[in-house]
Formats: sequence, structure tokens, C-alpha cells
Amino acid sequence: MSANNKNKNINTEDLFFNDSDLTSGSVNNIVNDSLHKADDGELFLEYCESESFVFDDQKLKSASFDVSKGFGLRAIAGEATGYAHSSDIDTKSLKKARDTVSFITKNNNGSFNSNFTRTNKKLYTDLNPVNSVNFENKIKTLEEIDKYARARNPLVKQVSSSLSGEWQVVRIYRPDGVYVEDIRPLVRLGISVVLEKNGRQETGRMGVGGRVDYQKFLEEDYWQKQVDGALAQAEINLQSVDSPVGEMDVVLGPGFPGILLHEAIGHGLEGDFNRKKTSAFSNLMGEKIAHDSVTIVDDGTIDSRRGSISVDDEGTPTSCTTLIENGILTGYMQDRHNSKLMGVSPTGNGRRESYAHAPMPRMTNTYMMSGNKTPEEIIKTVKNGVYAVDFSGGQVDITSGKFTFSCTEAYKIIDGKIEQPIKGATLIGNGPDVLKRVSMVGNDSAMDTGIGTCGKAGQSVPVGVGQPTMLVNNLTVGGTATG
Repeated sequence: MSANNKNKNINTEDLFFNDSDLTSGSVNNIVNDSLHKADDGELFLEYCESESFVFDDQKLKSASFDVSKGFGLRAIAGEATGYAHSSDIDTKSLKKARDTVSFITKNNNGSFNSNFTRTNKKLYTDLNPVNSVNFENKIKTLEEIDKYARARNPLVKQVSSSLSGEWQVVRIYRPDGVYVEDIRPLVRLGISVVLEKNGRQETGRMGVGGRVDYQKFLEEDYWQKQVDGALAQAEINLQSVDSPVGEMDVVLGPGFPGILLHEAIGHGLEGDFNRKKTSAFSNLMGEKIAHDSVTIVDDGTIDSRRGSISVDDEGTPTSCTTLIENGILTGYMQDRHNSKLMGVSPTGNGRRESYAHAPMPRMTNTYMMSGNKTPEEIIKTVKNGVYAVDFSGGQVDITSGKFTFSCTEAYKIIDGKIEQPIKGATLIGNGPDVLKRVSMVGNDSAMDTGIGTCGKAGQSVPVGVGQPTMLVNNLTVGGTATG
């Protein structure tokens, strides 16, 4: 058993090999045979239980439960990758996968990269959230959320809430009997409310999550706080006026606004885009690309965070990788394949959605470190601008860095004071350019509430984002106002 598995009651080998003709020993033999001519590669085994509940219109709208397992076998030769996967974990399927990936390696010299670091760290509980609380308690909590929201505000038109949990067990084999294992819980609670007043409807949302079990999320005081937050946002939006438009100073609030950094900057600092020279940040290593107060890291080692993983999906321990330090580009996020081709070390950022996908460089928890200004000092400097607190999503072009993000909660700033809430604000810009427009960084860096999911090349993985209050000068704001 791996040292990562603290719960001695979990026999993970049974999860993978129950009703199979395989043993750990026979798997090792097939892995050795599959990769003996490869430069790198691994066998990724996955077992996953997941569930989801949606409560809407004062009733349970949907409930689902799923169990899946399978393997993915990868062989690397130079820049080429062979990948085969199956939901059947047995000798026949593994050998067929071996024969498939061997087409990539048959003319290779077999200089396998055996450098590999193991870890004893564990960043989250082994408990299975799917089994930790009975079905009735989960549904009852969603019912109580609905009742509480309606009782708190007579303007409530609709309440929607969702609860989801996942328990993923992965084992990663490399040649010569080396394997590592990780047991990953993941939960998320989402709440959305719609208020109606004088024929106008506005929405407020709150979401929380992390690599924990359900316990905290089902506590009354905790979920009531989330409902209150969603109601408060909807109430603010009912008072909102049309957003101004044009170039103006924008203050980004702490926490979830870091999604802008994630999308507009983070993806451009992933190793594969830079190896292929398709990132807006390619060839800028060591150069000053931002204000002195800007330091951005990707840290997969934060306890219980949604984007944290004890080891990545290649088995490499995750780390805290400094991407930009005091305005200077210092690092990229790397998996094993890209790091070898670029002549650097892997950073523990090789991630995949499931056994059916090959790993690639992906973010974990990406955030900007605190600066030395208070939020009040920053806001006081803005004569006419926007204070953006929350976002609903956006789009970004990795090659150019161009992005658009829609604000779900934002305010006018007039003469250094936060004034009316606004609706319809959209932030438009270019990631590298925005870094240069950052002029003040607050001392209040915070992470998001644990709801982030990142998409890349058709794969989705859980992530975290964060930042302090930050001033961006002369950013383009699109909106609904005419002047």
C-alpha cells in the first residue's frame, strides 16, 4: 500500500482488481513490457464514485449516482504520445493497450526517464463523502435551504440548490514495480436565488466546495450563511443601474475575481503552450512583464482546497510554483512530457479529467500574493471607475491573451467611494497587457470559495483561484449604458 493511504480500512487493490484476473505483480509485468522502449509513460488506474442532487421549484428535480473505473496506458517517444484506455481492468484489455501504444515506441531507443520523486504528504481526508452521510440527510438539507431562503425574503421567486460529491481513488504504475496512490474526496454546494420586485427579476449565487466530506456543508449555520450571501447579492442587483462603458480604472475585489488571472494569464503559463510557442508569454522567461507588486503562484499543496492534489495524475508530488515574481516571469507549469522536452523539472501539474484522457499541464490553485496597500487606499485613488466583486464567466484566446468577462456583482466608484451597483458590466482586455496595467495590489489576498472548474482541450478538472484587491488602470468596460 502507498504511504498516501492513511485509512487502513480501505483495500484499494480490491477496488481495481476485484473480479479481475490481474494482480499488482502481473500489472507490473505488463507495464514493464509496455514501456521498455519508451522515454516516459505510466499506467493510470482510476476508481470513482460520484453523486449529484438538484433541488428546484420546491422539489427534488434530479438525483444521480455513478460508479466508474478503468485504466489509461501512456507511452511517450520524443514528442509523440501513444494512449489507450478501457473501462475493463483485466489482462486482455491491458495487453491490447500495450500493443496499441507500442506502435509509438517500436523505433525508439528506450531511454526511459526513471527520475521519479515520491511523497508521504496527504492534503485531505480519505473519507468517502458519498457514503459519509445518508441520502435522506442530503435531501433534507436542500429542502431546508429552500424553506429558509423563502422565509428570509418575501421577494423570492425561485430557489435552486445543488449538492454533489465525489470519491476518486487513483493508482499510477511506472516500470520496475514503482507505484503511487491517492484518494481524493470532492464536494460542492451551490445555491441560486431569484428575487422579483415591480416586475424586475435579479439573481444571486453562492457556492462552496473543497476536498472534504459533507459534514460542514450540512451544518445549519454554514449553509444559512451561503443562502444569506446569495440573497444579499440578488438584493444588490435589484438596485443596480446600467453599467458605464469605455476605458476606465477597474478595481478587482479579493478571492473569486482571480478567475480573470486564471483564464487570461494562467493558461498562457502552462508548459505545452510555451513549448509550442503558441502562448502570448512565449520567449518572455526572465523578463519583466508586470508591476513590481505582482507575484503569482500555482500551489497544489494547500490543505483541502478544491484544486489541491497530493500527487498529480502522473504521480509527481504537487508543489508551489512561482510563475511571476515581483513582476518578472520566472516559471511555467509543467507535466513530465513537456518538462523533459523543455529541459526543466516537472512541477506536479500533469492532470487529466479521468482514465480516458491523457495528462497535460494544468493549473491547480492559481493566485496572486498580497501586496502592501489596503483596499481602502486603492479605492480612494479612483475618480471614476468600476469595482468588480464577482464574475459569471468569460472567454479567452490563449494565443493572443484576449479575454472578456461578465460581472455578476459590480459597483461604480466615484471620487474614491463605492457607489451604486451596476448591471451588465463586461471587462475586455488582453492578459499580458492587463499585467502591465496593474498599478496597486492590496494586502488582502484570498482564495475563492471552492467552486472552480477549468476546461482545456475538452477536459475539465477542479481548480482554485484567488487574488487580493487590485487596481487595473484604463481597462475597457463594456456595458448597457449609452454614456
